Amino acid sequence: MSLFVVGALHLDVVLRAPHLPVLDETVTGRSVDYVFGGKGGNQAVAAARLGAEVSFAGRAGADSFGDMIRAELKNAGLDHRQLQSDAGPSGMSAAIVDDQGEYGAVIVSAANLNIDADAIVVPEGTQLVVLQNEIPQAVNTAIAQKAKALGVQVWLNAAPVRALPDAFVCLIDLIIVNRVEAAAYPSPSMPLLETLGADGVRYDQQFYPGHSVEVVSTHGAGDMFVGALASRVVSGADVAGAISFAQAAAALHISMPLHARADITARKVEDFLAAQRSR
Repeated sequence: MSLFVVGALHLDVVLRAPHLPVLDETVTGRSVDYVFGGKGGNQAVAAARLGAEVSFAGRAGADSFGDMIRAELKNAGLDHRQLQSDAGPSGMSAAIVDDQGEYGAVIVSAANLNIDADAIVVPEGTQLVVLQNEIPQAVNTAIAQKAKALGVQVWLNAAPVRALPDAFVCLIDLIIVNRVEAAAYPSPSMPLLETLGADGVRYDQQFYPGHSVEVVSTHGAGDMFVGALASRVVSGADVAGAISFAQAAAALHISMPLHARADITARKVEDFLAAQRSR
């Protein structure tokens, strides 16, 4: 069974600084990294590196950032034949990570706003489609409709927060949010999974405690969680049974420097989880 992710692609410019600047303040940074990103791209790559069979659809621009994005998708070993090309710039973000590993970011969607939903086909054998709010709502709705017509399960990582049409919510099997986003989606009719960082996860009236690790950066932690959760579900687990693996993957992710995160595998996550359980 396979996973199909449709979503945004960004090239993240990640700055390390002692703290996030306040209004009118200039802060002297320590380093800069150019990191593959976008919630859709991050989640697809994470799932593929953790062993899932993944297909991806999105859009990248005709610039050097687009070249870097395409290379990352290829290196991750996922099927990106539905990656669309845009004549303009690729999506990007600028993120500042402070000494505690917390961050703030600004995204510029660019090519992601031009995704052609009509050209996207849900691949044969897809078990799960994962969407996010970084691409236009019309695209998400069209893909969800195509998936449900084939009897395929659909998840939405509802980030960033925006209004969700009732007709779209009816197509979603699971909405994944963090604690800030959860406050914007209070309806009990929504099937919510709420991530609370190190504090744990709430799902189906159950609480799953998290892991305490030394934080290098929380950048991309939510995407790692979603990708890991999806990878386990398409491997046969139910959502509840996949949560501990996804939590471990996210904890391992935030405890590693940016350049080492590409080496996170399912085996390393299982070893980390086993070590946590033995404490």
